[in-house]
Amino acid sequence: MNHKFFKNFLTFSLILNLPILFFGFFTPVTFESYDPDFYFGISVAHANLSTIKETIDKTSPYTNVFVIGSTGITYDSEKLNETCQYIYDKELDFIIYTEKEYYSQLQNQWEENLKNRWNNHFLGYYVADEPGGKQLDRSVMLVREAENFTDAAQQYENTFNMILRWLNYTDNPSDTPIFTSDYALYWFDYKAGYDTVFAEFGWNYSRQLNIALNRGAATIQNKDWGIIITWTYNNPPYLESGPELYNDLVLAYENGAKYILIFDSNEDYTESTLKAEHFEAIEQFWKYTQDNPRTYNQTEKRVAFVLPEGFGYGFRGPQDKIWGLWEADALSLEISYHLGTFLNEYGSKMDIIYDDEQKIDETYSQYIFWNGTIISNQ
Repeated sequence: MNHKFFKNFLTFSLILNLPILFFGFFTPVTFESYDPDFYFGISVAHANLSTIKETIDKTSPYTNVFVIGSTGITYDSEKLNETCQYIYDKELDFIIYTEKEYYSQLQNQWEENLKNRWNNHFLGYYVADEPGGKQLDRSVMLVREAENFTDAAQQYENTFNMILRWLNYTDNPSDTPIFTSDYALYWFDYKAGYDTVFAEFGWNYSRQLNIALNRGAATIQNKDWGIIITWTYNNPPYLESGPELYNDLVLAYENGAKYILIFDSNEDYTESTLKAEHFEAIEQFWKYTQDNPRTYNQTEKRVAFVLPEGFGYGFRGPQDKIWGLWEADALSLEISYHLGTFLNEYGSKMDIIYDDEQKIDETYSQYIFWNGTIISNQ
């Protein structure tokens, strides 16, 4: 995974003054069971194999998935085989990161091992990284000009879907799931063809806003969603503190994320950033999940805030852009204000979706449209 964060990102708090949720540590207890439909683990983006094995050894009692997130390993068949086998021997599932034509480069070298030795533990490919955010911040743009928001959305979805198809990651015979992480435009990532998107918890961005955007997109499009906790700082220590990490893990869990990952790499992609306090938080969180079986927040008990069709705004502040093409305007400020108001009112009970020819049914208890229209199922 290639996380390159910008040092002067606007924060969500410029628009949304949201409550911060805190959770304390719990007394360690031994528990017997764990939710089989929930994945928690580490996403490592460096290629230091000895350090990776140490991380797996330390975390495997408390995790069940591992992302091999460095092309220094995934594009080296020998290292990939060794890493996959090591993960498999720890009885963990795994996801493999790639940016290129994975099948044409490595399929013949390890496909037999994948099918015969690791198939039950291989979850899919993590393909590319932060496509929506890169479009929004103009670093890698699939859409360079558009007539309007809807045109931009259609271009983005069609172009990225074509790329995924060209790379053999959609409509392939094995129907292998594909994953990515992002910090914006989740709805359109799913529309482009991703099966699961991990919303990033990082910097000073609103966690609940990102949850609402990602969970809403996944719910309406019948996809899976997750959270990946990324850097808080551009320089060491990079990650937030152990207690802050624990708080974020619990927040993601209580909001129903199927996947919860912790990103692990320094800026040079050479070493781990996990410290003793983070390993402690990982263990404590694992025990928390077993002591607190998740009570799923049923969708019909949630409300949906409905954005205009194709409105690819970043919601990180009043100067954020729309699709990286248009400056914020009176409409984006008005929508942000109303969205912040309702998010403060409903908190974890609110999802954010788009007015994208979606059928208004009983999926949610109430639909609150950006223009003030409210449709209630109660």
